[in-house]
Amino acid sequence: MTIKVKICGLSTVQSVRAATEAGASHLGFVFFEKSPRNVTPEKVAELAADIPSSILKTGVFVNPDNQQLQRILNIAPLNLIQLHGNESPERVQEIKKYFGLPVMKAIAISDTNDIALAKTYENSADMLLFDAKPTASLKDALPGGNGLSFDWQLIKGTDWQIPWMLSGGLDALNIRQAITISGAEIVDISSGIENQPGEKSIAKIKAFISKVKNI
Repeated sequence: MTIKVKICGLSTVQSVRAATEAGASHLGFVFFEKSPRNVTPEKVAELAADIPSSILKTGVFVNPDNQQLQRILNIAPLNLIQLHGNESPERVQEIKKYFGLPVMKAIAISDTNDIALAKTYENSADMLLFDAKPTASLKDALPGGNGLSFDWQLIKGTDWQIPWMLSGGLDALNIRQAITISGAEIVDISSGIENQPGEKSIAKIKAFISKVKNI
């Protein structure tokens, strides 16, 4: 089985090219002003020009309204909408119906209650993404990309009705263990391949994807 990789928080031609050439299956672009990885739809349209059609271009949003989504989708050629806020299953379904694109719902995980919450999205979302829930003491925590991991045992052996990705604090050192414990078939990484928040490392992108492909 080949594990797929989503490289998220991209913003430069060099990082997009590195992820594409190394074999990423998904590329993620963040449309959230508070994030150091925030990009404009115009920039994504520019970056997308060199992305093969086989790679899914994912837009990351936090509690977006239809107006924001429409404005960005009019410019950026996205294939997948990732919702990283507190959107309800009903809102997920509404976005899918309105925009005609698949939707992936991110769920912050810290205990079994969050697993039960994730289950409530199986009839509305096309995919799930499991990320770590920030602790209350973490100052200026973002909805994602905080470099935190969660107990992968929490999702081990769970029977999910839709595809899912593993995210949260992954890097080249822990990815083998993360995949072994969780059973993930798709992994998502952002902060684990950066020199500093928002600045991707070309070497780390290549090393991470290479590591995953050898698992």
